[in-house]
Amino acid sequence: MLYSITGRLVYADSSSIAVECNGVAFRCAVSMNTLQHMPQRDNTVTVYTYLNVREDALDLFGFYSIDELDVFKLITSVSGVGPKNAMAILSEFEPNKLRVIIASGDAKSLTRASGVGTKLAQRIILELKDKVGSIAGDDDLIGEVAAVGAVSASQNAADAVAALVSLGYSQSEASLAVGRLDSQLSVEELIKSALKALSKF
Repeated sequence: MLYSITGRLVYADSSSIAVECNGVAFRCAVSMNTLQHMPQRDNTVTVYTYLNVREDALDLFGFYSIDELDVFKLITSVSGVGPKNAMAILSEFEPNKLRVIIASGDAKSLTRASGVGTKLAQRIILELKDKVGSIAGDDDLIGEVAAVGAVSASQNAADAVAALVSLGYSQSEASLAVGRLDSQLSVEELIKSALKALSKF
């Protein structure tokens, strides 16, 4: 119904903004990531919107990019995940980072988002793991998602990822680092090379 709103930013708090357009101010619930992309008050801004219709309310959600909106729609397609859960997840992770987390099956990282427990995180991974590649934004991200996916095809790579996780790296960090390497390398070589790459970040 509403694709986007362009107008003057007249209000912002920790979870919402209001954009005035032709004398009408639209209040939108937003993620922390969207808030960080907002200009100072009284400046012109464009937010992409999603209208959630409930029996007792119409809730408007705002996003700094179409990419974040697409990821929001993807997350809320999972049974049991409502808009509030999706906004909490997007407040914790940028869309690209979230795609890598899902592609690598990193349910533990997802639980860092407020209100997301282990079971819900696992359900999100289960339902979306095969879908994140299809909405990968740029070529670099497509490569990252493919690299993460390649880990499961190699036992050496899987063993190297497990070793890195035991050293304190997250599943997504370890999978991404190992996925960029030659899966024919030995487990020890994969670990050494991945540690070098991880130390640069």
